[in-house]
Parts: sequence; C-alpha cells; structure tokens
Amino acid sequence: MPSAALVWFRTDLRLADNPALAAALRQEGDATALFIHETDPALRPIGAAARWWQHHALERLGRDLAEIGISLRVKTGHAQAVIEAVVKDAGITHAFWNRRYAPAECDHDAAIKQALKQAGVETQSFNSHLLVEPFDIATGAGTPYGVFSPFWKALRQRDNPSPARRPASHRKAIPVPKAGFDTDYAEPHWAGKFHDHWRVGEAAALDVLDRFLNERLKDYPEGRDIPGKDITSQLSPYLRHGEIGPRQIWHRTLAFAEAHPALAGQAEKFLSEVGWREFSYHLLHHRPDIARKPMQEKYARLAWRDAPAALEDWRRGRTGIPIVDAGMRQLWETGWMHNRVRMLVASLLAKNLLIDWREGEAWFWDTLVDADIANNPASWQWVAGSGADAAPYFRIFNPVTQGERHDPAGDYVRKWVPELAGLPDQWIHKPADGPTDVLRKAGVTIGKTYPGPIVDLGTSRQRALDALKAL
Repeated sequence: MPSAALVWFRTDLRLADNPALAAALRQEGDATALFIHETDPALRPIGAAARWWQHHALERLGRDLAEIGISLRVKTGHAQAVIEAVVKDAGITHAFWNRRYAPAECDHDAAIKQALKQAGVETQSFNSHLLVEPFDIATGAGTPYGVFSPFWKALRQRDNPSPARRPASHRKAIPVPKAGFDTDYAEPHWAGKFHDHWRVGEAAALDVLDRFLNERLKDYPEGRDIPGKDITSQLSPYLRHGEIGPRQIWHRTLAFAEAHPALAGQAEKFLSEVGWREFSYHLLHHRPDIARKPMQEKYARLAWRDAPAALEDWRRGRTGIPIVDAGMRQLWETGWMHNRVRMLVASLLAKNLLIDWREGEAWFWDTLVDADIANNPASWQWVAGSGADAAPYFRIFNPVTQGERHDPAGDYVRKWVPELAGLPDQWIHKPADGPTDVLRKAGVTIGKTYPGPIVDLGTSRQRALDALKAL
C-alpha cells in the first residue's frame, strides 16, 4: 500500500525550517497539508486581530504550498474529528506536526497522537517554534527556571541547529483555488486599516528581518525605547504565526554580527529579546494557565477595583494621559503597540487604576496581531508584579515622566493623538497642567477636545503601593 503523509500546520505557517513539512515530503507518496480552526473547548480561541493576520497568512501559505505541488485544506471543528476524516478521505498513513507548549495544548495533542496510532497511522511531532523546548532546559537542580538571567545564560551557551532551507518542489505546481483557502473568514470592518501597516507572509517576514539588521540594528539598544522611531524589529506577528522561526532569526543575526563585528553588542541585545520569548514559553509550559492564574499565589488575594468606565476609557485611549492614549490608539489602528508603551499602558491599568491585569491581557489578546499564548500573559504578569521574574511591586511607571524621557519631542503622541499636535514639547505629555493661553493657542480644551486625566498619578501610586505591600 503506498504511503500518504499529512502535515498539520498550526503556528508554523511557512515552508522553510519546518521539520513537520520536511518529514511529510520525505515520504514516497502524496502529501496533504491541513490547517484546522480548532473549536475544542480546552484550547484558547484566537483573538480577532490575530485571526485577521492568520487568515492572510493561510492564503499566502496556500499559494506557497501550491508552488511545490501541495494542496492546503483549511477546516473548522474539533481537531481529532477533522483529522480522522482527512485520514480516511486521503488514505493517510503518516501524520506530522510541530509541537505546542501550553499544558492544555500538550494534553490535546497527545490524545490525538494516541488516537491516530490506534488507527494505524504513524505520527511524529517536532520543534519548530522555539530554540530550546521547555522540557529540554533546566536548572542545575533539574527544576524549571523562574528567573530570566540564569535562563538566558544557559540558553546562550547552547548550540542551536541551523535552520533548514525552503524545500524544493514536491511535484509540479498545482492551481490556486479561485475561492482562496480560508473561505469561512469574513473580515470585520475595523480590520481593513491593518492592510496599510502590514505585509503578511513568509517572504515578508524574511524581508522585515533583513531590513531590521541592515537599517535598524545599529541603533537598537537605545532606540528600541523610543516609540516615535521605527527601531524595533516588528517581527513579533511573524513569529507568533510562524512565518519565520526563531532559529532563522538567531542564525541570520549571528551571521550578520560576524560580518559586522562593530555591531556585535547590538546583536546580542536583540538576541536577548528573542531569549525573553523563549523564557515566556518556559513559564507557560511549566505552570497552570498563566493567562488566568497569578504565578505568585499571593496576588490571588489582591482586591482589584471594579471600574468599568475607567476600563473602557483605557481601552479606547481616553485616559487623558497622552502617551497611554497614543499607545491604545496605535493598537486599535494597527493591531500592534510599541513594547515600551505596552509596559506603560499595562502599569497604568494594573497599578494606578488597580484594575485586574487579566482585563488588560484579554484586551491585548483580542486586539494584537501578535497576541502570543506565552508572551502576552507573561508580559502582563511581569508588569503587574505577579510573574515568576516580575517587576518588584514598587515599580510603578509614571507615564508622564516616561513620555518625557522616551518621547521628548512628542513625535509619538502627535502622531496618534493629533488633537494635541499644536502643544509645545513642554506640555505635550501633561496637557492638563498647561497654561490656559498655551492650551488656547494649540486649540486644546481639557474636558472637551481632550479629556482630563481619569486618575491622579500620585495618589493612585500610593494606593497601589499600599495594596501591593499588604500582600
């Protein structure tokens, strides 16, 4: 009986450095590619903005696969039932996929693997999403890492295999369906603006990496904190959806640093940020649901405020604190937010407003194109203070002084909060404190054209310190 292979795509929407795809192509018979919009209740449903990205990534992946003679099937339903139907329909003898790492995902995949084995289908899973899998790195005592610095030291000392190249044609190219691949998707009206900011796909991811290394890396260590400048890599959505893998980033960055020794320090700083992503997955794998449960149990006792009006003002960029409002509006417009500003808006919510960090994590999950099952909750817990390697409870960012430090000319605020554009630099981050004549000249009326601050930063800071210290 001839063999037929199934490759199940999930967060690995690329051809290069994709070990599951490579394994399927090594089989002698036909290969079938499958993506499932999973409805299994144990799995966290994808957020709306990430779903937009995923849709366009699947369309691009389907075209790329067609070029090497493989048809992509996109289905919706419970994964095991969908796979069993495809196995029967296509006569599948071998199934391959790349691993996921949330505890619920691991249990889910293990059950599917067991069912397929019982049905006589050979199955194998691989690592394509991380440099090192969470169960392959541990402290000297054999326990999971809980602090980033020693984790990074251990990770940096490991040899990471070189990424595999894009596979050659499996067979001659096949036609692309006129209806596309992800036919069940209906783009929401608010997502249309994303097209102005992003180019989706594997080829785009590699272009973004090369442009970052050649044009931005030299300024990265300091420039990464300046939201008004395009210094960050902006690779996060490509990594989240697997249009580029961490091994590709790692080795291409090391090769660039070797060719440009003067930039070795900048390259090391960038690689450490890739390390933070790895650490987030380490935390995700070894703990209960980090999107719902504080990593430090004492934080379960914190008395969060019920403040729905303030929460809605925060979501919509109406806090009266310019750099926070700029970040939330950037998020709504582009599906992405500068990382420094992510910390500021999170700190305002979880500490100054004392609103449960899970409310913010859920909003980011739904509105970020790069909403990642590990990075998103781990970063929120870091800011809230409840994470394994978290900011200390007394670290409460002041968004006004942070704005003055990292956006001194107000470029970022003026772009995203244009009603404040006429203010001089001195008042751009604290318009409510501006002299009446200055506000009038700039066309700003606090409470009308721009809201006053919804919280006093000084008193709310002390309130948060008191609540957190009590834990």
